[in-house]
Amino acid sequence: MDEVVWEPTDEYVEKANITRFMKKYDIKDYEELIKRSTDDLEWFWDAVIEDLGIEWFQPYEKVLDDSDGIQWTKWFIGGKINIVHNCLDKHVKSDKKNNIAITWENEKGDIRKLTYNDLYKEVNRFANALKEMGITKGDRVGIYMPMIPEIVIGFLAVIKIGAISIPIFSGFGGHALASRLDIAGAKVLLTTDGSIRRGKSLEIKKEVDKGVATVSTLEHVVVYKHLGLEVPWNDGRDIWWEDITSNQVDECETLQMDSEDNAMIIFSSGTTGRPKGTVHTHGGALVQIGKELGYYFDTKENDVFFWLTDIGWMMGPWMIIGVQNFGGNIVIFEGAPNYPYPDRLWELIEKQKITTFGISPTAIRLLMRYGDKWAKKHDLSSLRFLGSTGEPWDPDSWNWFFEKIGGKKLPIINISGGTEIIGCFLSPLPITSLKPCTLRGPGLGMDIDVFDDNGNPIRGEMGHLVAKKPAPSMTRGFWNEPNRYIDTYWSKWPNVWYHGDWAKIDEDGYWSLHGRSDDTIKVAGRRTGPAEIEAALIEHPAVSEAAIIGVPDDIKGEDIVCFVVLKPKHKPDETLREELKEQVVKIMGKTLKPRDIKFVNDLPKTRSAKIVRGIIKAIFLGKDVGDISSIENLKAVEEIKNAT
Repeated sequence: MDEVVWEPTDEYVEKANITRFMKKYDIKDYEELIKRSTDDLEWFWDAVIEDLGIEWFQPYEKVLDDSDGIQWTKWFIGGKINIVHNCLDKHVKSDKKNNIAITWENEKGDIRKLTYNDLYKEVNRFANALKEMGITKGDRVGIYMPMIPEIVIGFLAVIKIGAISIPIFSGFGGHALASRLDIAGAKVLLTTDGSIRRGKSLEIKKEVDKGVATVSTLEHVVVYKHLGLEVPWNDGRDIWWEDITSNQVDECETLQMDSEDNAMIIFSSGTTGRPKGTVHTHGGALVQIGKELGYYFDTKENDVFFWLTDIGWMMGPWMIIGVQNFGGNIVIFEGAPNYPYPDRLWELIEKQKITTFGISPTAIRLLMRYGDKWAKKHDLSSLRFLGSTGEPWDPDSWNWFFEKIGGKKLPIINISGGTEIIGCFLSPLPITSLKPCTLRGPGLGMDIDVFDDNGNPIRGEMGHLVAKKPAPSMTRGFWNEPNRYIDTYWSKWPNVWYHGDWAKIDEDGYWSLHGRSDDTIKVAGRRTGPAEIEAALIEHPAVSEAAIIGVPDDIKGEDIVCFVVLKPKHKPDETLREELKEQVVKIMGKTLKPRDIKFVNDLPKTRSAKIVRGIIKAIFLGKDVGDISSIENLKAVEEIKNAT
């Protein structure tokens, strides 16, 4: 049993937004908070909206309506609202108007800052330009841009006028971009001439032109001149951003939207199959995200919040909406986390006085390779919270983050949910103690459980993460694919959301995740997630990263193959290969002894630093890998092919 390593100090508890909430409703402790929030959903969500000051043009008459079935629950019935009113307009009419809304920095150290008043004017100009182009309520607008301030301007402008934002990962190839625009029926695409990453110019507009000619609904491509590159041009379709905004006025009415009106289509990450467009509403997304930033990360107007993300990953819209709802400052970074030096992010924290820093476990494992000295060079004392999401932790990496970056003084708010709920099923709170790698417990108002294969609740063993009640931000289906949505999340057990994650609850009630169920490996009848074996390997002093796949075996059903990245100064050889096999045996038992250990210099990852095990498995088995344009480090694909 892991021991508790962090206890909230009096300062964390006394100043926390969630403490205010608990006092207001006479809630004595964490256990009562979770129970009340999940037992009475109508009371809880109503209380959240009142406590956080979320503003409505017209009050809702009823919190939820599940008369069409839990799968199609509607929220905040009769209410009129707009995300942009809460994230922007209301601040400009208050003393927050001169707060910094966005701090942008690139890998070279160039900086731009926009106040809420600046952002308000820019959003209004662009919203007016969109209206002049014929964009109206319900039209879809794609956003395929690097992390620059214009990505926020475009995102909010679209939502302000009642259209639907489609944020798309800026590292996708042209054909992957086009497939998402085509599925959504986008009328306009926002993009740039290019971006800088690792000191090189990426020609984004050229990538756009490789695919979008096939999107029949696309009328215009709006291009922001970011680097001043020469770009291919399609007269009549392509428009410069500056040309359509320079003469616009800086006032624009925010459209009053029904709570259930769509605000975003976010495509779920994945490398195989047709992309799934998850659909999110003005009321549901805003209230859920506001709850999470307000209570889990204790966000306040003087916070400086940074998450290493891209707009196409749900954490991008989540950060924008959540932080700006409170009038805080979001830091957006255009660049790679270890370029030009391994301390690029630690420098960013010091320079911008970041208070909340979020990152994936894989990115931490990358930065750990360079040792502690790079972090020690910088003053990280501005930090109040560390955050993480994306995949399970291993103990070595979690402890490094906790000790070397947090100084053993800061909580790691390890959250997990997904694009399909644009939020979290699991999260700690600033008032809860922490064990390494855990997520503490259920998110507030999220009635979740762990089921065995027969649909019965289990404790102390790995099982299926499920939700037994609806939440405001659950996707309203997949765009134009309602049956696929039902098959994906609601078909395993009646009226139960099946999330596809392995989870476990220990004897003290702490929850942990163990990877995706589609990554599960079953060796001689024993089921395990890759995270456990990867963590066992990373405990070895020679190992920096590991990715585990299951491969067919005539006798065992499946066997284990491990792909391992070594730390500097360690060389691959047969002795080390056998050592690593025995390392797994020592921790996991003889049944799970790997068939083989393969040494590589890198593992395929998305720009948000997720290891893509499905591609590794497809390459190893000689199968079609499908779309690999989400992979940032394409050389790593060749590494897998040539692994020794």
